Amino acid sequence: MKNTLIKYIYDGSDFFGSQRQPNKRTVQGEIERVLNKLLKEEIKITTAGRTDRGVHALEQVSTFISNLVIPYDNLLRALKNALPEDIKVLEVMEVDDTFHARFSAKEREYKYIITCEKSPFTYRYMTYIKEKIDIEKLQEIMNIFIGKHNFKNFMLKDIVEKNTNREIYFIKIEKNSNNLEIKIRGNSFVKSQIRLMVGESLDVYFGRKSLKYLKEMLDNPDRQYSKSLAEPNGLYLSKIIY
Repeated sequence: MKNTLIKYIYDGSDFFGSQRQPNKRTVQGEIERVLNKLLKEEIKITTAGRTDRGVHALEQVSTFISNLVIPYDNLLRALKNALPEDIKVLEVMEVDDTFHARFSAKEREYKYIITCEKSPFTYRYMTYIKEKIDIEKLQEIMNIFIGKHNFKNFMLKDIVEKNTNREIYFIKIEKNSNNLEIKIRGNSFVKSQIRLMVGESLDVYFGRKSLKYLKEMLDNPDRQYSKSLAEPNGLYLSKIIY
């Protein structure tokens, strides 16, 4: 039995998220379908980090156990040919039996792109906000998330998460042409955490909520608060660090 790692990228626009779901098109479902056909056995992949519907990945890592008999170079070529156009495998390699795509990952980085230019050619890949945003002001708001916190109020409730404590290592906001890029790195993230962090921060920025409200959401994880979820199309899983 071999433990195999695959590294890949995808356009999440036409997927119902990365995680396998019955009767829905997902990234995991597409990759497992192709691997089952190529390797002629039932394959279940484990992935470094799940992404929501419409969210993209500039770097994603999965592992699977199989009775692999074909060379890895051949498997890489076969995957590139057989997978749909919105998934591209970059690397296939054997890893140690103890390596786990999810639990071996030390850090994950996401990127959120905001544009002030509305375009039919970018709407799937950036979140449009017509007002120009002051980088320093938004950075000051988002710095509240840096460090160790209980992010229970920054998680969608459709799953059960026993431990909602996470650590954010850095948040950096930069201007790239006419776009704004928010980079967030942490040890791991609860479901939809980045989208809720961005959505709530924008509410504070535009005066719809106070910074005090945001602090209370972090300090009182067992209380219920109204939440603002940022659009998925501007979000990318951008880096996995082992």
